[in-house]
Amino acid sequence: MSEDAAGKADAPAYDITRILAALPHRYPMLLVDRVVSLDLGERIHAVKAVSFNESFFQGHFPGAPIMPGVLQIEALAQAAGILAVETLELAGSDKLVFFMAISEAKFRKPVTPGVLLDLEASFVQQRARVCKFAGRASVDGATTCEVQFTAMIADS
Repeated sequence: MSEDAAGKADAPAYDITRILAALPHRYPMLLVDRVVSLDLGERIHAVKAVSFNESFFQGHFPGAPIMPGVLQIEALAQAAGILAVETLELAGSDKLVFFMAISEAKFRKPVTPGVLLDLEASFVQQRARVCKFAGRASVDGATTCEVQFTAMIADS
């Protein structure tokens, strides 16, 4: 992965193969499909393609499918996990990024099948083993979810 003078990683390197290398998540819990941009130590913009074929739509809710809010938060956390792994150079190590706290979660609009869910997360505070993030999910520029969360870097 190459970087420009501002520390911005080349986006094309963040296809699904690169995401799988950065995150331990696998189907059906992998909720990041692509990284659009990554500013090391600052922010990430990733995308989740929301498909009707996802198992949670079978029960949430039949006849009116809506992506659960907690899965929007999980998708934001996974994007933030990629940001942390790349910033702290943890790829290939035995380290995992775990939730410690979720706060100020607000759900603004429902997310339905057939949309691209934009995931934006940024560092609020970064320490050796604990990181705080702010996250925002949106569809076509309209906010669907906002949240702040704290994660811990730990051995797997």
